[in-house]
Amino acid sequence: MNILLIGSGGREHALALKLHESNNDNNIYCNPGNPGTTQVAKNVDFDIKNKKTLVNFCRDNKINLVVVGPEQPLADGIADILRQNNINCFGPSKYASQLESSKSFAKEFMDEFNIPTAEYKTFEAIDMSDCGRYIDKSDMPIVIKADGLAGGKGVYITDNKEEAKNIVEDFFEGKFGEASKKIVIEQFLDGVEASIFAICDGEDFVLLPASQDYKRAKDGDLGLNTGGMGSFSPTPYVDDNIIKKVITKIVEQVLKGMKSRKNTFVGCLFVGIMIVDDEPLVIEFNVRFGDPETQSVLSLIEGDVANLFYSAARGAIEKNSIKIKRDKFACTVILASEGYPENFNKGFEIKGLQNNSTLKDKFIFHAGTKQENNKIVNNGGRVLGITALASSLKEAKENAYSLAEGIYFENKYYRTDIADSAIK
Repeated sequence: MNILLIGSGGREHALALKLHESNNDNNIYCNPGNPGTTQVAKNVDFDIKNKKTLVNFCRDNKINLVVVGPEQPLADGIADILRQNNINCFGPSKYASQLESSKSFAKEFMDEFNIPTAEYKTFEAIDMSDCGRYIDKSDMPIVIKADGLAGGKGVYITDNKEEAKNIVEDFFEGKFGEASKKIVIEQFLDGVEASIFAICDGEDFVLLPASQDYKRAKDGDLGLNTGGMGSFSPTPYVDDNIIKKVITKIVEQVLKGMKSRKNTFVGCLFVGIMIVDDEPLVIEFNVRFGDPETQSVLSLIEGDVANLFYSAARGAIEKNSIKIKRDKFACTVILASEGYPENFNKGFEIKGLQNNSTLKDKFIFHAGTKQENNKIVNNGGRVLGITALASSLKEAKENAYSLAEGIYFENKYYRTDIADSAIK
């Protein structure tokens, strides 16, 4: 199979590895990819926003399947362009992608199709006075979210009403550009957070193991929100009862709702839930694999992932393409650049890297790296994802940290408490 994978992060490296493992004869192109994806794919670099260039590449290289990693191309409508040109795409339409690209769209969708979520209200800059009054009447804490895509950073939780008003003002003044010109303020849910991926063909789906990620920059869930500092899977907080509720109250409702709107959902539906009193409530939808949950979750999958995605993209998912390693646990630790998610320095050589083919049940996933003068250097906030697989979560965590400690670059930073809450 000839596959084009879109993206350049740790998620894409993990996806590329699984697509390669599906069949060594799979020919994988990654645009733009990173130094890690070159181990299993051919990196290419062209403007995916240029419709003609994209379609011509797929035709010239006889691409059987396009897998879209990040959210922005989906929000821009890449799946629509590909399908209009009879090219299979694992990823939802621009319309369906609004479940992630617009928090207000997602909330209104959940209201219409009775999907459990937190109470909320939507505001625009013109509503500043009403917004202030709403905050004054709200029970604290509250959650303030930029409506649009903000790289996982447009969410603030506060228990101070004056601080809340200042956050809103910053948002409306363009803290996240167009993404924060509209906001959603919602009730704070106090519970256990988890992430569940559903691989969907528009009608049917397969659930992958539930995971948990760590958004805050520092140990103890302190510091600023990031794109994610680590993850583990499966999570003991999601039992069969929760899974049944996620299936019937959330995933099935999303598929039915989208179908009723003449926009079937094809791709990976990321369901971010908060479990409150044994009930899963949606805190967010993503319309693609999450990062760094993907690195942990895919490590627990064996079989033909490429065929799973291909059959889903064609509207007839073949669920038996994969099996889940039920007796294993996975833990991922993100090695970041000191200062992330704000200011950090780049260009430091990374030492101690190994090719994944030489490791057993351990993986080094490249994220913010680049090759410079025959050296691999850090080139982003989240630099590497270190994942380990073991028969217990405690052992998986120990193995991940052991591998992480053997990798060095000058401003390396990481949390030390990934998976601790579940182990305890």
